[in-house]
Amino acid sequence: MTISLYAASVPVFKQMLEGLDAILVKAEEYAAARNIEPGVLLQSRLFPDMLQMLRQVQIACDFARGVSARLAGLEVPKFDDSEQSFADLRELIKKTLAFIDGIKPSQIDGQENREIVLRPGTPKEKKLTGQSYLLSYGLPQFFFHITTAYGILRHNGLEVGKRDYMGQY
Repeated sequence: MTISLYAASVPVFKQMLEGLDAILVKAEEYAAARNIEPGVLLQSRLFPDMLQMLRQVQIACDFARGVSARLAGLEVPKFDDSEQSFADLRELIKKTLAFIDGIKPSQIDGQENREIVLRPGTPKEKKLTGQSYLLSYGLPQFFFHITTAYGILRHNGLEVGKRDYMGQY
Protein backbone atom coordinates (compact mmCIF):
# COMPACT_ATOMS: atom_id res chain seq x y z
CA MET A 1 0.00 0.00 0.00
CA THR A 2 1.23 3.48 -0.80
CA ILE A 3 0.31 6.80 0.75
CA SER A 4 0.54 10.11 -1.03
CA LEU A 5 3.13 12.66 0.00
CA TYR A 6 0.33 15.20 0.38
CA ALA A 7 -1.67 12.93 2.71
CA ALA A 8 1.43 12.44 4.86
CA SER A 9 2.07 16.17 5.15
CA VAL A 10 -0.57 18.90 4.85
CA PRO A 11 -3.44 17.11 6.66
CA VAL A 12 -1.03 16.12 9.46
CA PHE A 13 0.20 19.70 9.85
CA LYS A 14 -3.39 20.94 9.89
CA GLN A 15 -4.54 18.46 12.53
CA MET A 16 -1.68 19.19 14.88
CA LEU A 17 -1.77 22.98 14.43
CA GLU A 18 -5.51 23.05 15.06
CA GLY A 19 -4.92 21.02 18.23
CA LEU A 20 -2.15 23.42 19.28
CA ASP A 21 -4.46 26.36 18.66
CA ALA A 22 -7.08 24.85 20.99
CA ILE A 23 -4.38 24.27 23.62
CA LEU A 24 -3.33 27.93 23.37
CA VAL A 25 -6.95 28.97 24.02
CA LYS A 26 -6.93 26.80 27.15
CA ALA A 27 -3.56 28.19 28.21
CA GLU A 28 -4.78 31.77 27.94
CA GLU A 29 -7.91 30.93 29.93
CA TYR A 30 -5.78 29.09 32.50
CA ALA A 31 -3.50 32.11 32.95
CA ALA A 32 -6.47 34.46 33.38
CA ALA A 33 -8.26 32.17 35.86
CA ARG A 34 -5.14 31.88 38.01
CA ASN A 35 -3.93 35.47 37.66
CA ILE A 36 -0.77 34.30 35.92
CA GLU A 37 0.85 36.89 33.69
CA PRO A 38 0.51 35.37 30.16
CA GLY A 39 4.16 36.20 29.47
CA VAL A 40 5.19 33.75 32.17
CA LEU A 41 3.70 30.86 30.17
CA LEU A 42 4.80 32.27 26.82
CA GLN A 43 8.41 32.57 28.01
CA SER A 44 8.51 29.27 29.95
CA ARG A 45 11.04 26.59 29.03
CA LEU A 46 11.52 22.97 30.01
CA PHE A 47 15.20 23.64 30.66
CA PRO A 48 17.29 26.85 30.54
CA ASP A 49 19.08 25.90 27.32
CA MET A 50 15.83 25.19 25.45
CA LEU A 51 13.73 27.70 23.55
CA GLN A 52 10.68 29.19 25.22
CA MET A 53 7.11 28.06 24.50
CA LEU A 54 6.39 31.05 22.26
CA ARG A 55 9.37 30.20 20.06
CA GLN A 56 8.38 26.52 19.90
CA VAL A 57 5.03 27.52 18.38
CA GLN A 58 6.73 29.84 15.90
CA ILE A 59 9.11 27.13 14.78
CA ALA A 60 6.33 24.54 14.45
CA CYS A 61 4.50 26.96 12.16
CA ASP A 62 7.73 27.61 10.23
CA PHE A 63 8.11 23.89 9.59
CA ALA A 64 4.48 23.42 8.52
CA ARG A 65 4.79 26.26 5.99
CA GLY A 66 8.35 25.49 4.91
CA VAL A 67 7.95 21.78 4.38
CA SER A 68 4.65 22.20 2.54
CA ALA A 69 6.04 24.96 0.32
CA ARG A 70 9.26 23.14 -0.54
CA LEU A 71 7.42 19.93 -1.39
CA ALA A 72 5.07 21.90 -3.65
CA GLY A 73 7.94 23.84 -5.26
CA LEU A 74 6.67 27.13 -3.87
CA GLU A 75 8.46 30.06 -2.27
CA VAL A 76 8.53 29.64 1.50
CA PRO A 77 6.55 32.52 3.03
CA LYS A 78 8.62 34.58 5.45
CA PHE A 79 7.02 35.77 8.68
CA ASP A 80 8.78 38.09 11.10
CA ASP A 81 8.27 36.04 14.30
CA SER A 82 7.24 39.12 16.29
CA GLU A 83 4.46 37.37 18.22
CA GLN A 84 4.22 38.39 21.87
CA SER A 85 0.85 37.08 23.05
CA PHE A 86 -1.45 34.09 22.85
CA ALA A 87 -3.58 36.03 20.37
CA ASP A 88 -0.50 36.69 18.22
CA LEU A 89 0.41 32.99 18.23
CA ARG A 90 -3.13 32.02 17.33
CA GLU A 91 -3.04 34.48 14.43
CA LEU A 92 0.26 32.93 13.30
CA ILE A 93 -1.34 29.49 13.33
CA LYS A 94 -4.32 30.89 11.40
CA LYS A 95 -2.02 32.40 8.73
CA THR A 96 -0.04 29.16 8.54
CA LEU A 97 -3.22 27.12 8.08
CA ALA A 98 -4.43 29.53 5.39
CA PHE A 99 -1.17 29.09 3.50
CA ILE A 100 -1.10 25.31 3.63
CA ASP A 101 -4.84 25.14 2.85
CA GLY A 102 -3.99 26.80 -0.46
CA ILE A 103 -1.74 23.94 -1.50
CA LYS A 104 -3.43 21.30 -3.65
CA PRO A 105 -2.59 17.59 -3.45
CA SER A 106 -1.49 17.72 -7.10
CA GLN A 107 1.27 20.18 -6.16
CA ILE A 108 2.86 17.74 -3.70
CA ASP A 109 1.92 14.26 -4.87
CA GLY A 110 4.57 12.81 -7.15
CA GLN A 111 7.33 14.99 -5.66
CA GLU A 112 8.97 12.14 -3.72
CA ASN A 113 12.19 12.57 -5.72
CA ARG A 114 12.19 16.38 -5.82
CA GLU A 115 15.58 17.61 -4.60
CA ILE A 116 15.27 19.67 -1.42
CA VAL A 117 18.39 21.59 -0.44
CA LEU A 118 18.70 22.68 3.16
CA ARG A 119 21.01 25.58 4.03
CA PRO A 120 22.19 26.01 0.43
CA GLY A 121 25.71 27.31 -0.07
CA THR A 122 26.77 26.78 3.53
CA PRO A 123 29.02 24.13 5.10
CA LYS A 124 25.81 22.59 6.52
CA GLU A 125 24.20 22.18 3.08
CA LYS A 126 22.24 18.95 2.86
CA LYS A 127 20.38 17.52 -0.13
CA LEU A 128 17.37 15.27 0.40
CA THR A 129 14.65 13.81 -1.77
CA GLY A 130 11.16 15.14 -1.11
CA GLN A 131 10.16 11.92 0.62
CA SER A 132 13.25 11.83 2.86
CA TYR A 133 12.86 15.52 3.59
CA LEU A 134 9.30 15.02 4.79
CA LEU A 135 9.68 11.73 6.64
CA SER A 136 13.20 12.00 8.09
CA TYR A 137 13.50 15.74 8.65
CA GLY A 138 10.35 17.84 8.32
CA LEU A 139 7.83 15.79 10.28
CA PRO A 140 10.23 14.92 13.14
CA GLN A 141 11.19 18.60 13.50
CA PHE A 142 7.55 19.70 13.40
CA PHE A 143 6.47 17.14 16.00
CA PHE A 144 9.40 18.02 18.25
CA HIS A 145 8.31 21.65 18.46
CA ILE A 146 4.59 20.87 18.82
CA THR A 147 5.36 18.35 21.56
CA THR A 148 7.73 20.72 23.36
CA ALA A 149 5.15 23.54 23.36
CA TYR A 150 2.59 21.09 24.75
CA GLY A 151 5.09 19.80 27.34
CA ILE A 152 5.97 23.29 28.54
CA LEU A 153 2.32 24.19 29.10
CA ARG A 154 1.57 20.84 30.74
CA HIS A 155 4.62 21.25 32.99
CA ASN A 156 3.21 24.62 34.06
CA GLY A 157 -0.03 23.04 35.22
CA LEU A 158 -2.28 23.33 32.18
CA GLU A 159 -4.70 20.42 32.34
CA VAL A 160 -4.46 18.98 28.87
CA GLY A 161 -3.97 15.43 27.69
CA LYS A 162 -3.37 13.32 24.63
CA ARG A 163 -6.76 14.19 23.12
CA ASP A 164 -5.86 17.88 23.27
CA TYR A 165 -2.44 17.21 21.75
CA MET A 166 -3.87 15.09 18.94
CA GLY A 167 -6.57 17.56 17.91
CA GLN A 168 -9.43 16.45 15.69
CA TYR A 169 -8.77 13.50 13.41
